[in-house]
Amino acid sequence: MLIVDGLVRRFGPAVVLAGVGFSLEPGRAAAVVGPNGAGKTTLLRCVVGADRPDAGEVRLDGRPLREDDPRVRATVASVLDDVEFFPDLSVAEHLDLLARAHGAEPDTAPVLAELGLAALADRTPVGLSSGERRRLALASCLVRPRRLLVLDEPEQRLDAEGRQWLVERLEQEKAAGRAVLFASHDTAVVDAVADQTVELGT
Repeated sequence: MLIVDGLVRRFGPAVVLAGVGFSLEPGRAAAVVGPNGAGKTTLLRCVVGADRPDAGEVRLDGRPLREDDPRVRATVASVLDDVEFFPDLSVAEHLDLLARAHGAEPDTAPVLAELGLAALADRTPVGLSSGERRRLALASCLVRPRRLLVLDEPEQRLDAEGRQWLVERLEQEKAAGRAVLFASHDTAVVDAVADQTVELGT
């Protein structure tokens, strides 16, 4: 499904990604691991098309991945480090809008319940804690169609119960035939979910 081939990304004289390559098949998960500053977020941004590499290529289903391609938008759901919400919409309205925008029939109640957001459905994002906002970001991926899920440190700001939920949910995503690419510092999550690892900064 996903092929990353010889990806290079520079910022001035600093080379953040130096020829990174891997492939990912449906129903499998790849964890991007490495120390802070190794380029994990940069790699994920290049994969989803939010950043452009200086060399190399990202292909989805055999075709170059471009963020403005409707086929990519219908396939890839992501939560990166720069999640933004609609400030004037409630939690429920936010999810409803995202589902409709991606051609799905809104059925947000199960996702709200699963993420522990049901009691917060009428709040706007500004009224949420950082952990609640993180759960809303994850919920935003789960209300829309997707074949590839790309997550940057999805365990951030989740408690132990939340991390266990994350492991179980990502396993469900794989069982449904979806591919998962995620960066993480949590070795327990990586060991439980990842079928392969992409090591940076080593």
